[in-house]
Amino acid sequence: QVQLVESGGGLVQAGGSLRLSCAASGRTFSSYAMAWFRQAPGKEREFVVVISWNGSRYYADSVKGRFTISRDNAKNTVYLQMNSLKPEDTAVYYCAAGVVSGTVQNRYEYKYWGQGTQVTVSS
Repeated sequence: QVQLVESGGGLVQAGGSLRLSCAASGRTFSSYAMAWFRQAPGKEREFVVVISWNGSRYYADSVKGRFTISRDNAKNTVYLQMNSLKPEDTAVYYCAAGVVSGTVQNRYEYKYWGQGTQVTVSS
């Protein structure tokens, strides 16, 4: 069993930055792909970025060049550095973990989820 706890959300002006953290419990953290998804009001949950167990990264086009994912396996933590934030980045951001065998953008590939953290970007 893996438990995920996100932190670092908040209110920021457009162009600003935030860093989200996701702390994981469990001894097998390093073997999981870790991803961030987001869900805006009235919209489907969408893929943002994933980092595999070996450090490979894949970003959604909408955040490429602005967001950076990293992981610290010694601390069982994954980070999402978000720069040049836009109002359309406003959403609840969820951390997810899983052993992905299919498409990394597919939310159903991820078995474990955090409770989410709100990110609001004002214009």
